[in-house]
Amino acid sequence: MLGWKRSRKVLLCVTGGIAAYKIPELVSRLRKLACEVETVMTKTAETLVSPLTLSTLSGRRTWLQDDFFASSRGFEIPHIRLADWAEVVVVAPCSANTASGAAHGRAASIVEAALLATRAPVVLFPAMNVHMFEHPATRQNLRVLADRGVRVVDPEFGSLACGYEGKGRLPETDLILEEIAFALSPKRDLAGKHVLVTAGPTQEYLDPVRFISNPSSGKMGLAMARTAWYRGAEVRVILGPVPAGNTHGLEIHNVVSALEMRDAVMRHLDWADYIVKAAAVGDYRAKDRAGHKIKREKQAELTLELTRNPDIAAEAGAAKRAGQFLIGFAAETDSVAENARAKMERKGLDVILANDVSAPGIGFGSDSNAVRMISRESESAISGSKEEVADAVWENLLAGGAQ
Repeated sequence: MLGWKRSRKVLLCVTGGIAAYKIPELVSRLRKLACEVETVMTKTAETLVSPLTLSTLSGRRTWLQDDFFASSRGFEIPHIRLADWAEVVVVAPCSANTASGAAHGRAASIVEAALLATRAPVVLFPAMNVHMFEHPATRQNLRVLADRGVRVVDPEFGSLACGYEGKGRLPETDLILEEIAFALSPKRDLAGKHVLVTAGPTQEYLDPVRFISNPSSGKMGLAMARTAWYRGAEVRVILGPVPAGNTHGLEIHNVVSALEMRDAVMRHLDWADYIVKAAAVGDYRAKDRAGHKIKREKQAELTLELTRNPDIAAEAGAAKRAGQFLIGFAAETDSVAENARAKMERKGLDVILANDVSAPGIGFGSDSNAVRMISRESESAISGSKEEVADAVWENLLAGGAQ
């Protein structure tokens, strides 16, 4: 999560929803990411989660409604000081009452006053009974806040503490952290742009139970997708058969074979401003796929007849329109730069990212990478975690005028 390249200042506002019991985990995770966390609570929230618990986890006092204008601390004017201090303000859970107060500009609580005073990005996580969430007044209040620039993250569907089932659950901590990282992203230079990413391997079935594939994890492609989302892009991912993990903010289209991936890419090609071909697509498939499981007992040897899969990157390169930008990857084991440059020219790519997959720690499945970013005008080396590499790739592309 690239929101935390350095220590960040998070003002966490906790309001009166039963989901407040999940907030200690959020505070703990933020602290593990080296964030400074200040917490403020409404009066009702104090009855649902212990202020002492949040203070212990954050390493700072928790500001309560009684501190709003307490005679002993009034000189601090906490809602002003905290609002000025914060780099991002997070309201989780956000009750219907707090959403109403914020939408109408009330300052009856320390939380509402902080929301009025801050100029930092605000991320709001409504969590409540499904009927309360769906009520026209609540929906209107949330639309008003969104129109003012507040990022309102819809609750999840599921079983609610009140016994109902429906939309109203506070999202899991990982998703909340992703939204905070998005809010803290320093650049929105891909806002309004469409990014199409392919990621993961393909599987080419020989019979109903066996297939040819490769060890691609999809991590690099998903890192390219996630960092584009952080920068404001609308992102679609054509994803091969791998566990997707956290794909919040991304539109995922699952495929299995190279032919399915090719069809999906060509279907979305006109939509895209940037096409990132990070998938490890199988070069060959079985010429004739067996309809039944091939029995080992019936033949001592097996000869496979393979046929070539379509070259998706080359098709995209030939079909791309003016203004589209095509980025490819080259997983090589020798003559890395030379082979990558030849691939770039052959497939009509604008940029290629080449790496030596035989090098320790940066091959398939690893969390780190080291690439040569090659264009027709320049070549540079980038290394780090896959998200750091992906972010640096976007930085270099956009700084070089690929907009």
